[in-house]
Amino acid sequence: MISTRMGESEAPVSWSLKFTLPEWESRASVRSSTHDYRLPGDIEQQLQTRYWFPPAFLPYLAHPAIQAKGRETLHRLTANHLVYFLDYTTLLEHRIVNRAVEVIVHRELPIYIPLSMKHAALQLYTDEGYHALFSNQIAEQIAAVYNITRRPVIPRRVSRMNTLIARTPEKNRALAWFLLGFVSETIIARELLEVCRETLVSSVSDMLRDHLADEARHSRYFAEAFHYFWIAMNSRQRLFVSKTLVEIISIFFETDGSWLQQSLRSAGIAEIDVMEIVGSAATVQANRARARAGSIPTLEALHKAGFFALPHNRILFAKAGLIDG
Repeated sequence: MISTRMGESEAPVSWSLKFTLPEWESRASVRSSTHDYRLPGDIEQQLQTRYWFPPAFLPYLAHPAIQAKGRETLHRLTANHLVYFLDYTTLLEHRIVNRAVEVIVHRELPIYIPLSMKHAALQLYTDEGYHALFSNQIAEQIAAVYNITRRPVIPRRVSRMNTLIARTPEKNRALAWFLLGFVSETIIARELLEVCRETLVSSVSDMLRDHLADEARHSRYFAEAFHYFWIAMNSRQRLFVSKTLVEIISIFFETDGSWLQQSLRSAGIAEIDVMEIVGSAATVQANRARARAGSIPTLEALHKAGFFALPHNRILFAKAGLIDG
């Protein structure tokens, strides 16, 4: 249980004013976007100079066996990745992030929730539902173009999150849900920003930019909410949070080896090359390197909240390879 040392009936005004999604009424994509997220009629022409997903974000595409097959195979593999990413995003938004938002909206964390925090959480919930909708719309269209039929019902990452929740004691479960949302929302804005800098198929670019505009606000909201909750936690809760955050961050940067094998085989990559590519992507060292680089916004939010003022947390995160020792 989270302590309520800050008061059952009210929160400091300085905190209460923080929890907003600025100009949501006019800027949220669900309110303002004019995009219909339909694939363009000139896909073949666009793919002469554009991509489904940035190749630079998929290092395995540089493997000689893939390079030798040419641009058509490159497009197939980036399409595979984008469909997988969008299917994952649809599930993540609906079943993970919005569940994290629910614990705030319905006050499942026993600490005073300012009205501004609850109101913004409901707006965020609406945003995430829309993100799931347009992610699914784009995914279904690309899957039809490439006849992608073997799509995981539950991607490995989501399955691992569900397992984490299932083995978390009931008294800490709402907090674990919140932490999943916190990590997800603080890392995704930077990921989308990097992806949006690349030249992609027009409708995919439109969708990702709409998503990015919302997630920049969501990242700030979750960072401020974490700070607010961290101040109110007792030592046992903080210990749970520290250990759980290390595990959650790791989950977000693991390679889904089974799916990657399937994707490579669908593009006609030889089995010996498939095993080499997957093996190099799924090592402990590779996972840690991705986690350290990708979790920088989360680590910055933790630092700002005073999380690393505790020596135990610095040691724990250094052992996980997330920060310097």
